[in-house]
Amino acid sequence: MTTIRTFLAVAMAKGWDVQQLDINNAFVHGDLEEEVYMVLPPGFRNYKPKQIAELKQTLDNAFKIKDLGHLNFFLGMEAFGTPDRLNICQRKYALDILKENGFLDAKPAQTPITPGQNLNNVDWTLMDNLEEYRRLVGKLLYLTNTRPDISYVIQQLSQFVDKPRSTHLMIAHRVLRFIKGSPGKGIFFPANTQIRLQGFSDSDWASCAKTRKSITGYCIYLGQSLISWKSKKQVTVSRSSSEAEYRALASTTCKIQWLLYLLADLGVKPTHPTTLFCDNLSAIAIEGNHVFHERTKHIEIDCHIVKQKVYDKVIKLMSIASQKQVADGFTKALPKLSFDNFHSKLGLQDIHAPTYPAGRGGGDKIC
Repeated sequence: MTTIRTFLAVAMAKGWDVQQLDINNAFVHGDLEEEVYMVLPPGFRNYKPKQIAELKQTLDNAFKIKDLGHLNFFLGMEAFGTPDRLNICQRKYALDILKENGFLDAKPAQTPITPGQNLNNVDWTLMDNLEEYRRLVGKLLYLTNTRPDISYVIQQLSQFVDKPRSTHLMIAHRVLRFIKGSPGKGIFFPANTQIRLQGFSDSDWASCAKTRKSITGYCIYLGQSLISWKSKKQVTVSRSSSEAEYRALASTTCKIQWLLYLLADLGVKPTHPTTLFCDNLSAIAIEGNHVFHERTKHIEIDCHIVKQKVYDKVIKLMSIASQKQVADGFTKALPKLSFDNFHSKLGLQDIHAPTYPAGRGGGDKIC
């Protein structure tokens, strides 16, 4: 999905015409003896009505395709495009989830999870119907492809699919009530945006009460378009908040490098290093310290990754105030005011709403 979001963001930035085809035949494993052009051959001139129509006809003769016209619906996602914007949402999918669970008439919740609520596998009683919980969390997990605002809570709920308890189902139902407030909300890709990556990295140190592992959260933008995000528990226990933040920086750096490879495949190359924002000064100081001492020698590999990418000018580490840290909402449950600020920076829109609330139009500056 990150590849798809990146392609759509680049397409809008470059003004590309995105069209949709459905291949009837399973031909991808066939042996091709002919030349296949992945880029336009030399001398090609763009006769845009004519050439595209001829290409579609050739493909139809060989593979029996269905011409679906301009991008509108794919993989359960709805696309609504104009010359200056593109919106991707899962409104029908979200409404189906609400209907299946009896929440179409529920009172909307203002946040997806109560602030400060810690999930565990001890309190409350075990559920009798495990499939109900697993099915719901699985569907909500797919909804995070266009709803990054529920990524943290779904990451938390996914940890208990083996032995869910009644409290976990209650929190999942709160997520449904949050979705009920705006089922048509989705990702917004503006046109003519800059081809420039910038990322935000954060962590919540030792937040898991059982394992004392930390949470990594990051989000990456192409211009003003949010194309990648993650909320995930770290593999190992960190001995300090600085270590947890630095491990999050390493994960974000690897994702940025992968995105740069993807952009290169699309024929796009940013002209400046990717700015990576972190609100932990100690973690930034580790990158600038070229001597591994007692406090950092056990995270040496992550240090080398970040240091090397800074040296190669792939990324540029920058400090940011905690109040402006966009990735904060991917690491913890936020109170309403903080959540609203986090939500406004994600660039989400609900084109089905009659008007856009203040700060929710997707046009806010990221930082």
